[in-house]
Amino acid sequence: MTPPWSLPLNVPPEVLQELSKNLAPNGIADYAALTVFSAAAATFLSRGYLWDKPDPLHHLWFERPQLKNGGAIGSATKETRNIAKKLDESNKDLVVFWGSQSGTAEGFANRLAREISLRFGLSAMTADLSDYDPETISEIPESKLAGFLLSTYGEGDPSDNTAEFWDWISKTKDKEKLLSSLRYFAFGLGNRNYKYYNRVVDVAVEALDKLGANAIMPTGKADDAEGATQEDFMAWKEQLFAVFKGLGLQEHEVQYVPTLSVQEDESLEPIDLHNGEPDGSSLKAQCSPIRPLSISASRELFNSSDRHCLHIDLDLTTQPEFTYKTGDHLAIWPGNPDAEVERLLQSLGLTSRRDIPISIKSTDSATKVKIPSPTTVATLFRYYLEICGPVNRDNVLGLAQFAPTPDAKAYLQQLGQDKTSYAIFINKNHVNLGRLLQGASPEKWNIPLSYLVETLPSMQPRYYSISSSSVITPRKASITVSVSTAPVPENGGELIHGVTSNYLLAVSENLRSSPHPEGLTYHLNGPSDFLQGGKVLTHLRKSKFKLPALSKLPLIMVAAGTGLAPFRAFIAERRQLQQIGKETGELLLIFGCRRQDEDFIYRDELQEMQNALGDKLRVVTAFSREGKKQYVQDKVSEVSDDVFRLIEEGANFYICGRAEMAREVEKAVAEVMTVKGHDDVNEWRTRMKRRNKWQEDVW
Repeated sequence: MTPPWSLPLNVPPEVLQELSKNLAPNGIADYAALTVFSAAAATFLSRGYLWDKPDPLHHLWFERPQLKNGGAIGSATKETRNIAKKLDESNKDLVVFWGSQSGTAEGFANRLAREISLRFGLSAMTADLSDYDPETISEIPESKLAGFLLSTYGEGDPSDNTAEFWDWISKTKDKEKLLSSLRYFAFGLGNRNYKYYNRVVDVAVEALDKLGANAIMPTGKADDAEGATQEDFMAWKEQLFAVFKGLGLQEHEVQYVPTLSVQEDESLEPIDLHNGEPDGSSLKAQCSPIRPLSISASRELFNSSDRHCLHIDLDLTTQPEFTYKTGDHLAIWPGNPDAEVERLLQSLGLTSRRDIPISIKSTDSATKVKIPSPTTVATLFRYYLEICGPVNRDNVLGLAQFAPTPDAKAYLQQLGQDKTSYAIFINKNHVNLGRLLQGASPEKWNIPLSYLVETLPSMQPRYYSISSSSVITPRKASITVSVSTAPVPENGGELIHGVTSNYLLAVSENLRSSPHPEGLTYHLNGPSDFLQGGKVLTHLRKSKFKLPALSKLPLIMVAAGTGLAPFRAFIAERRQLQQIGKETGELLLIFGCRRQDEDFIYRDELQEMQNALGDKLRVVTAFSREGKKQYVQDKVSEVSDDVFRLIEEGANFYICGRAEMAREVEKAVAEVMTVKGHDDVNEWRTRMKRRNKWQEDVW
């Protein structure tokens, strides 16, 4: 039969009528075929509308992180990635590069560049190492100076934004004269409790010197083991300034000159304002976007009236792009407590102006505005600045110029000038900005908002190890939160409240219609009230702290306190694999806390998993304030035969907790291996870490 679409246009009507009779559906089979054909056609035509929709975030896989602030390849307004060209275009004499994981090195870089400009008249700028192509450092002329402030974290790792620079110096270290025109100085941030103390700055300086760069002074180093980072930085900074004077630079009296303009603008409407939503442009590739998540459940883990530890479940079902793997981290973006926000507003005389719109703009093309603008002062203090942290001595001295009375000025100058006196004062008082101003003078302080934006750290997220398994609960992520509330030493009446942990405690208690135990209140509805109903702002971060691909490999896990969190997930995942018939290796968990009946978190769950796993799981406990005082490193030595046997059988070794604990555990394991006959323990340990069989998640 000739198909109807090939018939000529002048077909007689009677032929068409007969044809339509023959083509009409006749019987169940015809109707069924027609139904299938119609469904297939509808499915095909709805592609891209009802199904197989293009991922709106697909383009992010191809974006360079440095272009996340609005730049675009080929755009006329794109910032240059050539640092030498940037220095020339902005007429700068000096650049301070920073590599920072938590924001401390970035804050130091900003302070240093600002003070160099004020004290010596040099035009200085700061630079995120990820914003510039590292090879262009070789183009910086000898007439200019470069500083490198580099932090070390984890196992001697560089910060995320240092990765490109790190790769470059590793690959080009044999080109001896490449940086012969570069004059530089360097300062490292680290913690002596970590095995690779300040490794990043050491490696960077060695590479710079091999490339022909000229250091104008010895490398400075901060040690946070005893909380001395601020004082170490200040001491090194004074040495740097002495070198500057030796180079013939003239020192001037320091007077505040703003690099930012903060102005009220009542013409702005509420819809124009940023109400506290975090700026996620600085998040790196291993992080998800920032999104609100609902707390689906929260429970107390401690059996104590004055100490709190929370298990919090977060519902991921509303955020399809949120996918995690066992061992990843979840970040919480907190808000500051109402009392501290109100205290600071009152000290500055801004209580009545709290909701007036303000615009924050840079007065220097080389200075980036890190605070979303426009906004309000109340939002600035609640969400965008860290107002609860202690004030360093540098800032105490800087605030003296804005004192409302001669007595207040003298008080701050005396407090800030003497290192010993300030240390004694800090030991007796928790001095954040609001408390310091109130204590120095009850009168109104005329401190420019630009000064506070420039000197106070930006609010940072706090990261928690996810304590659930993505295999078991892929759309629910759990975190374990130790709530930090402690009295200041030598002053039992005043409490220091951890910012994020107490914020989470307030959210959790509010879900139960209960107040915060210490009476703290927060704006729990969040920016623009979109956190109503127990939501928090979060993002996910990929981690290298992972289970081995082979489930039959044994695991040794050492944890103290909330360091147990990721191991709860590890053990649960191994139990799940065993239940579906997979071969699983032996698990040895060494866990420490204060007291068995008070803060042994997840004890019942661990018992259930022991029952399910049988002889596959052994739990060894250490209690530091019950019976014979013991720590996890003591238990490592106590069960040395099992530790050695499992390592010889190919076990992965994991440590999670504080850095000083990890250091002691590593010493204990090294002693075990030495006693058991390993001649070169360092080589063994290096080999283990290179193969990812020794992993640490420490803070």
